[in-house]
Amino acid sequence: MLIIPAIDLRDGRVVRLRQGDFERSRQFDHDPVELARRYADAGARWLHLVDLDGARARHPVQTELLGRIAALGTPVQAGGGVRSRADVERLLTAGVARVVVGSVAIREPDTFAAWLDAFGADRLCLALDLLRDAQGRWLPAVDAWQSAGDADVAELLDALAERGLRHVLSTDIAHDGMGEGPNLVLYRMLTGRWPGLAWIASGGVRHEADVAALRGSGVAACVAGTALLDGSLPLEEIAACSRIA
Repeated sequence: MLIIPAIDLRDGRVVRLRQGDFERSRQFDHDPVELARRYADAGARWLHLVDLDGARARHPVQTELLGRIAALGTPVQAGGGVRSRADVERLLTAGVARVVVGSVAIREPDTFAAWLDAFGADRLCLALDLLRDAQGRWLPAVDAWQSAGDADVAELLDALAERGLRHVLSTDIAHDGMGEGPNLVLYRMLTGRWPGLAWIASGGVRHEADVAALRGSGVAACVAGTALLDGSLPLEEIAACSRIA
């Protein structure tokens, strides 16, 4: 299981949000390109970049910065505001290796499936960001986590898997940025129900013990953000997981 370092970008700066709330933003004194270089030097096989400005604007905004990070040579998966085929093409042209798509895939799965056909399953990743309602149902969040969609998660995944979906980034929003650890029950359920998909767990990773627990859940990779920035997850763990993988 790989550790994929996350770099969330807002106004060209490195930030982290709590549960996707733009009003609870923490800024870090890192140059984004140099931070990406640091993660690459630590052995990262992939980087996960989020254009937060793009997520709010509903179209990619920080494409030039994403391209500069991609030019370092470590494969980049990136998302934030991707709403059209032109947005996908723009990011791929900038050097992004895999484009992360959320709202369109949830609301217009046929459109996303057409993109899978056009660009290939390895060039796209479904962002499945989940909220649990009062009845215990998992609902996909849309529009930068500002609202919940009404799609049936199981039907969505079954349909997209038949159309060639390969990569899924899944976040339990309640755990994101809260320092409570990842939702292992959720990831075991997802990997058990759809073992043919490459699951990327996002949200809640604090330290090596969380990484070890996620490895046992069956996910292909986990995204780590704040834990790497704060040092509670040592950089050396990136290379250690890469060697195991």
